[in-house]
Amino acid sequence: MDVIMPQLGETVSEGTVSAWHCKVGDAVSTKAPLFDVSSDKVEMEVPAPAAGTLVEIRVAPGSTVPVGEVVAVIARDGEVIEAKAAPATQVSAAPAAAAPAARAVSVKAANRDANGNPLSPAVRRLVAENALDPAAISGSGAKGRLKKKDVLAHLAAQGPGATSARRAPPKPQPLPMSGDDAERIPFSNLRKRTAEHMVRSKATSPHVLQAVEADFNRVARARAAASAAWKAREGFPLTYLPFVAKAVCEALKEFPRLNGTVDGDSLVVFRRVHLAIAVDLDFDGLVAPVVRDADAMSLQELARAIRDVSGRARSGRLAPEEYAGGTYTISNSGVFGTMITAPVINQPQVAILSTDGVTKKPVVIESEDGDSIAIRPVGVLAQSFDHRAVDGAYSAAFLQRVRDLLQTRDWSAVLA
Repeated sequence: MDVIMPQLGETVSEGTVSAWHCKVGDAVSTKAPLFDVSSDKVEMEVPAPAAGTLVEIRVAPGSTVPVGEVVAVIARDGEVIEAKAAPATQVSAAPAAAAPAARAVSVKAANRDANGNPLSPAVRRLVAENALDPAAISGSGAKGRLKKKDVLAHLAAQGPGATSARRAPPKPQPLPMSGDDAERIPFSNLRKRTAEHMVRSKATSPHVLQAVEADFNRVARARAAASAAWKAREGFPLTYLPFVAKAVCEALKEFPRLNGTVDGDSLVVFRRVHLAIAVDLDFDGLVAPVVRDADAMSLQELARAIRDVSGRARSGRLAPEEYAGGTYTISNSGVFGTMITAPVINQPQVAILSTDGVTKKPVVIESEDGDSIAIRPVGVLAQSFDHRAVDGAYSAAFLQRVRDLLQTRDWSAVLA
């Protein structure tokens, strides 16, 4: 039975095998991890698709392969498959067996190097930025795989005659990389994938930040009144986040262009709100599991769903499809008391909202009897949006609507 690279999200076309948990000859199970896989959005353990014996490993740790490619072979109970002798440190030579003409076509069609190997995100970005043909550059990796250092060496070899767009920028004076003054902390695979996703997002979308202050007084009163009963019934505290999520889902129905994605010269607007929630994984990286059809949920259902996907994301118990299909993202830094955060858009979405710390502040209260000052819980709602999709007025109107819902809704009645 073939073990294939799983689909890690509807916009993800490849994955990196981070590590193997078994070796050839080991018994494998559907209830135990077979290998770790990572992409720019998620890192997870993948169990064997069937119980049996691992007879072949085709992809070495650290290799990036397209979704659907065979990475290993399992012989199920009673099935006899001749094992190959190739060790796990070698990638199968199957792609190199293609005829040269056919290989040249697949390279251009699938972002591959001259030997048919898929380009890593870092290499793909470097090739695109410098308008290079990856098939014209020799690779130094396994099976002739093109690596980032190969592209950089190719650019350097072009010499002074290269165009300014292809010249490497001048190097700053180096900081100490070793010794008593520095400690080297290698990036984990998840940290690498997070970094690549953030860089690609900033390069793809023209980010604009807008922020408003919101008076959370009505929300705070509703939370205080329901807190004890909620904790006793649900087993976890009722935070500000579900209230913000509920307001966002309602506001997106009035401002649907923020619930979409840019596709070429068009904006695709989604009719349903699949709300992604940014989750920190012990400061080692970020993932954004999705609460599907969040716009159809009550406040209570949203609170339970957000708690569920966040907890399972931290414990590595989410399936790949639970990271896919998000249409809008909320990032919650408020637990750390931040004042304002400029979040990076979760591609291929066009907007993301940051909820920061809610603190008591003096607020001017307007009434028919005149103005007065009161102490109220106030928090900042900060939205980064893709300026290709909407303009500032549209985003600002959306933020105003979210704020109005938080400030004027009778949240105690909603919780009743």
